[in-house]
Amino acid sequence: MSPLDAIGFAFAAVARHRRRSLFSVMGMTIGVAAVVMLTALGEGAKRYVTDQFSSIGSNLLMVAPGKTETTGGFPGMGGAPNDLTLDDARALQRELREASMVVPLSMGSETVANRERHRQVSILGSTPEFLAVRQLRMAHGSFLPEEDMDRGAAVAVLGHKVARELFPNQSPLGRVVRVGDWRVRVIGVLEPRGRQIGVDIDDLVVVPVALAMRMFDRTSLVRVILKIRSPAEIDTARERVVEIIRDRHDEDDITVIAQDSIVASLSKILTALTLAVGGIAAISLSVAGLGVMNLMLVSVSERTEEVGLLKALGARRGQVLALFLAESVILACAGAAAGVALGWAMVRVFVSLYPDFPATPPLWAIVAVVVTALGIGAIFGVLPARRATDLDPVEALAGR
Repeated sequence: MSPLDAIGFAFAAVARHRRRSLFSVMGMTIGVAAVVMLTALGEGAKRYVTDQFSSIGSNLLMVAPGKTETTGGFPGMGGAPNDLTLDDARALQRELREASMVVPLSMGSETVANRERHRQVSILGSTPEFLAVRQLRMAHGSFLPEEDMDRGAAVAVLGHKVARELFPNQSPLGRVVRVGDWRVRVIGVLEPRGRQIGVDIDDLVVVPVALAMRMFDRTSLVRVILKIRSPAEIDTARERVVEIIRDRHDEDDITVIAQDSIVASLSKILTALTLAVGGIAAISLSVAGLGVMNLMLVSVSERTEEVGLLKALGARRGQVLALFLAESVILACAGAAAGVALGWAMVRVFVSLYPDFPATPPLWAIVAVVVTALGIGAIFGVLPARRATDLDPVEALAGR
């Protein structure tokens, strides 16, 4: 019996039991599709985070009040015995030669109103350099004026969504809006940008940092962003930042995190989550394998006479084993192919609904799930195949 004869025999056996074969293939299809879909979402999340940070460059340092001992984590999560102040930002601007820009940040939430129109938005206090550091552009007007950090003129720059909702069908430039109890003049509107590192730029109001600190009655900054002249100077700049603030505070009470450290940390976490959810979804493949084994056991019991005839005609044990293994592998192949196609289609539908999320199934996941599906089909097909080879030819021909 040639290999082509064995394959043809297996296909014919599958075709004779279409309904049962279809249910076995469906179980394998669902398991494979689940793995493809979940790994695509995990990989998409990792790419989304990486793209978000890459969109503002790779040579940034973030300084936050409070000491975090574990490197690679989120800054500013520890205690803060001393405030990170505007004077500290000025000291970094004056003494840190490696920095081309020093951008202090203060942030809070407040109601912004234009007459009867109002909405609750995030208020960001910063300096003119914030526009360049976050690689934003102006749609209309100008950004924050060049002035001393302590002055804080009563001006504001609106995000695109805020401007559209507070001033529908009209220009907000030169108009006065209320931010809580404060009145500020609108001098610019940002171009639409969407979310950037967890902040919706379109739903944001930017004011001078000193004004924001007075609005929220704060003395401490939430962050100081440093743009380093060259990525090669990141490590040196980080050490210098710690030294400068230590000299001012008499202790190490800040966290300095490089942007690439955050990206690497998040990438490891998301990769682990992708593998975990992919592994959980792969468990369903084992259940599908049990369905294949059950089908093959029923198939062997129904085809005892056929097996007896094959053995009476001289078919060897290995050939009979190969026939039934081929049948189970064909079922697994069909399920794997259909599962990959279904999973890919589900990912495409998801991306069409959420175009900003770059979900795509990684090649390693597709290869791994197909190989796993074929391996499960073969493994769960061994028991029925061995049962077929153990049949006595005479008893099998007699239907016993």
